[in-house]
Amino acid sequence: MSFPIRKFDAVIVGGGGAGLRAALQLSKAGLNTAVLSKVFPTRSHTVAAQGGISASLGNVQEDRWDWHMYDTVKGSDWLGDQDAIEFMCRAAPEAVIELEHMGMPFDRVESGKIYQRPFGGHTAEHGKRAVERACAVADRTGHAMLHTLYQQNVRANTQFFVEWTALDLIRDENGDVVGVTVMEMETGDVYIFHAKAVLFATGGAGRIYASSTNAFMNTGDGLGICARAGIPLEDMEFWQFHPTGVAGAGVLITEGVRGEGGILLNADGERFMERYAPTVKDLASRDVVSRAMAMEIYEGRGCGKNKDHVLLKIDHIGAEKIMEKLPGIREISIQFAGIDPIKDPIPVVPTTHYMMGGIPTNYHGEVVVPKDGNPEVPVKGLYAAGECACASVHGANRLGTNSLLDLVVFGKSAGDSMIAYVKEQADWKPLPKDVGMFTKQRLDRLNGQANGEKVDALRTELQRTVQLHAGVFRTDAILKEGVNKVLKLYERAKNTEIGDKSMVWNTARIEALELDNLMEVAKATMIAAEARKESRGAHASDDHPDRDDVNWMKHSLFYSADNRLDYKPVHTKPLTVDYIEPAKRVY
Repeated sequence: MSFPIRKFDAVIVGGGGAGLRAALQLSKAGLNTAVLSKVFPTRSHTVAAQGGISASLGNVQEDRWDWHMYDTVKGSDWLGDQDAIEFMCRAAPEAVIELEHMGMPFDRVESGKIYQRPFGGHTAEHGKRAVERACAVADRTGHAMLHTLYQQNVRANTQFFVEWTALDLIRDENGDVVGVTVMEMETGDVYIFHAKAVLFATGGAGRIYASSTNAFMNTGDGLGICARAGIPLEDMEFWQFHPTGVAGAGVLITEGVRGEGGILLNADGERFMERYAPTVKDLASRDVVSRAMAMEIYEGRGCGKNKDHVLLKIDHIGAEKIMEKLPGIREISIQFAGIDPIKDPIPVVPTTHYMMGGIPTNYHGEVVVPKDGNPEVPVKGLYAAGECACASVHGANRLGTNSLLDLVVFGKSAGDSMIAYVKEQADWKPLPKDVGMFTKQRLDRLNGQANGEKVDALRTELQRTVQLHAGVFRTDAILKEGVNKVLKLYERAKNTEIGDKSMVWNTARIEALELDNLMEVAKATMIAAEARKESRGAHASDDHPDRDDVNWMKHSLFYSADNRLDYKPVHTKPLTVDYIEPAKRVY
């Protein structure tokens, strides 16, 4: 049995910010473009980005792209690639103005220009003072961006396949990518999408953790698919914990709250960030604030009857400003914490938020792998953008508001690269003779499995294991134990069983397939973290408290087939400016 085949110039897996921005480039260039999305595009997880998109517009006070670049390099703890960071920060003002011209309804300052708020880690003059750089639509910036980009794609006649999911990558005998196998979730039917170019924009994989700000659909599908196809995953040890998730619920409270004047307090009512980051206080970078909060809780200054959270106080900024600039946050706080922030502080705790690692790419959006001594050879026909990609602009720790920027800058860049590649192809490359066989074997195994592992129970065990062993603070022993546990879970996942074998809207089958992807991501995370003997950005080891640039200023590459780690150098040569030399991170 062979699956039905459909042909497209380009297939984009993922209908969030990066996928939509790439699709827009492709559709406007007249290419036959398919966008697959597990949910309706405007429900993609980009919708949850609240605080803003960074760009050195200088609308509120003087700003420059090279200051933005310095902050991003420093934020990355010098693991970010400086050529890609320069590319992104230079492109930022144009990218934001482009969105404005598409109709994105930015808040305004009195002069009519786009409103900008301060944000953690963003400074003027190389760290001397906080700067207003985050272009915002109240506290619903991602929501506005997603709707804007979706409407533009409708106008450009992009083809959407809503509630479809990708299963496996199709590579020919040369290793070139020639398509993907996909499933229509409603019917359970599987198709081969034969394409000249494929882009993964599948977002993060925060669901490997028990407590996460990520949506339930963020199961690392693009990463799992690439790992199974022999493509390594880069820098998977680096997971950002957002300082302010609602305690007990994990729902995100944007950094924009602190940008508007919110402050963090411990059980003694002390504004404790003054001790950890005396210059910028509550607006230090996320890894610094998360560790400070964890320290306060560990040392017994946490709040509540279990002393397991701290408080975010905003009542002092006034009801009017809260209603104008943070209406969504008030809503979230009332719904998930039962607290009106106009009157009382919000209980918050560091929560898994963002994956700095991902599918290795360059700043053109091309997926790159080591080959013949060259650490970065493009895989023909394969591209990635957004959170699932690692162009390494975020290094070991992402600055807030750089994620939305990453989506549009590299979505567009990947789109341009794909256009050039597709136009070079006179025709579609032939599909391999055994096309779809791997997918068929996976599905047949699931459909025929009896007396196997329960998907829900296995996923819960995986999430608890990763939460416990790859959290805010790590030690060699905790990580080693975590690796052993995850490898055992990985083996058990080969025998998952679903009770329901029907075809129509079988969510059990979809969750089992998603679990395969989560397992790949968790395995890469644990093994890469256990190997890194230093503290850098979000990866903080109690046994190795200092950053070690001599031995560890390098990107990790994890190969799933044999659980092997390789490494490649960090790009220290920017495009036009001088290298920003490593220094101690002080905020």
